[in-house]
Amino acid sequence: MVRSTIIVRASDALPLAASVDDEQTEHALQEHKQQAKLLFRRMTPNVEPRCSIESGSYTLHYLISENVVFLTIADKSYPRKLAFSFLDELSKEFATSYGAKVESVRKPYAFVGFDTFMNKTARLYQDTRTANAAASGLDKLNDELHDVTRIMTKNMEELLLRGDSLDKMSHLSTSLRSESEKYRKAARNINFQAMLRQYAPLVAVFLLVVILLYWRFS
Repeated sequence: MVRSTIIVRASDALPLAASVDDEQTEHALQEHKQQAKLLFRRMTPNVEPRCSIESGSYTLHYLISENVVFLTIADKSYPRKLAFSFLDELSKEFATSYGAKVESVRKPYAFVGFDTFMNKTARLYQDTRTANAAASGLDKLNDELHDVTRIMTKNMEELLLRGDSLDKMSHLSTSLRSESEKYRKAARNINFQAMLRQYAPLVAVFLLVVILLYWRFS
């Protein structure tokens, strides 16, 4: 299920709003919220607009829209499609209510009143069956959200300890390296098959001669 949500300005990581979490949730997600803050500070203009980042028993899903980052921490087993449907709903409502004011605010949590809508919407997404029915019935998932396979997935350890990147170019580079490796393997197979076709008849003739000689003089 969706556990906690925070909204920040993408350009400077200024917190704009956050869900109101109970003491138990706050304690359980303390480390993951710190990780979220680190992610916000590492985001660049080239960052992927949608990404899922696995961290232990939870996954951090974020969506960027109009210089605002919407991030939710959900159970690792929670469907990605629903997580991004939830974030999409938040982004649309936030843009309608506060979009024109985002660039001008200077104090953190200037839109703290948005937590009412966040918590109300989060309750709708607690039951995956209800959430699926709502998303399907109201057609709230756009084409990009339907194809969750196109959403980049990262591991928190790779990001924070190994210095991996959330940038689009990094993702593209990884994809290109993967594709290049596939092409290299395919090329090696083609070359090997071509060599077999070229030399197989000669090898067959040689073996036939050896067998005949062996049969004649044995």
